[in-house]
Amino acid sequence: MPKTPLHPSPPPLEANDVAIVGGGTVLWFVAFLALLPFQSTLSDHGHGTWPWICLAGGLLGLIGLWYCRARRDAIARGRATEAAAAAQAAAHQPDGDGQDPATRSD
Repeated sequence: MPKTPLHPSPPPLEANDVAIVGGGTVLWFVAFLALLPFQSTLSDHGHGTWPWICLAGGLLGLIGLWYCRARRDAIARGRATEAAAAAQAAAHQPDGDGQDPATRSD
């Protein structure tokens, strides 16, 4: 069997999770509102739980929206902390002459 060359994994794709979850949540609430006037007809045909399933989907979507916003903010804080640490490390790196740029008297 021929060997296939190994390639490094590509970086993960960035997506706007808040917009995706928010859009889905809105759709669940719209479906709830659209089915609510037909509750008696749906119940007569054995589908009386459909509006409540949509409501549950919308409420769970709100929890998902909260989670995605918290995750997005935590990632942003982590990136800011890493950037600040890298900038601080770069500021304390001496130039080629061995002197700290902050204390050099050029």
